Amino acid sequence: MLDRPSSSRHSWRMLDRRTFLQAAAAVLGTRRALADAAPTLLQNVGSPQDLATPLSWFDRLLTPTDVFFVRSHFGPPALDATRKLAVEGLVKTQLAFAPDELRSRFPVVTQTAVLQCAGNGRAFQTPRVPGVQWGHGAMGQATFTGVRLRDVLAAAGPSSDAAYVRIAGADAPLKPTAPAFVRSIPLARAMAPSTLIAWAMNGEPLTLAHGAPLRLIVPGWAGDHWIKWLTHVGLQKEEADGFYMQTAYKYPIHPVEPGASVKPEEMRSLTTFPVKSVIARPTDGSKGAAGMQEVAGCAFSGDAPLAKVEVSTDGGATWRAAALEGEAGVGRWQVWKHRFVAGPGRATAVVRATDAKGNTQPEKGAWNPSGYFFNAWHAVAWEVA
Repeated sequence: MLDRPSSSRHSWRMLDRRTFLQAAAAVLGTRRALADAAPTLLQNVGSPQDLATPLSWFDRLLTPTDVFFVRSHFGPPALDATRKLAVEGLVKTQLAFAPDELRSRFPVVTQTAVLQCAGNGRAFQTPRVPGVQWGHGAMGQATFTGVRLRDVLAAAGPSSDAAYVRIAGADAPLKPTAPAFVRSIPLARAMAPSTLIAWAMNGEPLTLAHGAPLRLIVPGWAGDHWIKWLTHVGLQKEEADGFYMQTAYKYPIHPVEPGASVKPEEMRSLTTFPVKSVIARPTDGSKGAAGMQEVAGCAFSGDAPLAKVEVSTDGGATWRAAALEGEAGVGRWQVWKHRFVAGPGRATAVVRATDAKGNTQPEKGAWNPSGYFFNAWHAVAWEVA
């Protein structure tokens, strides 16, 4: 999972302090960063902007930042490239770090990971459920550069009573009566080597839309844990209070019938996203020439590296293994490709993925009241002439 530890704390010259601040002023902007992204992304709602990546971009190992989906609850705060991160709560020493202080004090790491909104695919749930009606576009894969959260917590000296890390960002509700977006993760997950505090994405400083100056990276876990505009990490005994931890982002402990109501005590917090694959090309309803066809897309699992991706061109009656590209890893996608010959008429393809723990993408996604973690087989049909 960890791709590129820095050979020294100052060796990643591309993001030294001067360059970072210059790029922040020139590239990040303020709220304009979201507006600039809109022409290349698919808009779900107007305010705050929730922007989806077009499906055709999922045939490559990295999703370009300017077409990488954007999810926000309240919209971004004002840009502050030097905003400090407070480390507080059940620690021996309360600390605060600006982004350049993190880079100079702790080892720098770059890793590749999938970021996926918990509601990705919600639009395909039957019966329909409330929430932003995402298709497949609330996901993407990028490289993220920063420092390990465990190194920062270790510097503060966690108390033996600490069990959770409360995480919060600088974004604020539009009304003072609305709950703040505050989450927490177990201390064990916070101390995992893959959990990062990042300031760069795809080799450039984070944009405001993607959480500048700092955001949390939790590979393999749903995007609600990847707090943007990160300002506070606090160690405590219990999970964070509040709507977004104790009510929202919950999933049934056991499968339920479509349309069923679920009692709060029968729900658990979202964590690891399930195995999934999608077809990026050809697109549904497109047209192509008879002869050799290539179907391509991406696949991943939050629970284990991929084991295989299979494609069916006869509606699921038979399956053939697709070729995989890219490095396998937990919470990391690989590109898959499959070629077959088709004559004039209607061609179809269905894809499913299996991870190294034996988890296989189901024919039908499990329904739940919030439409989380949809991962049914993905199928497309196109005309061949």
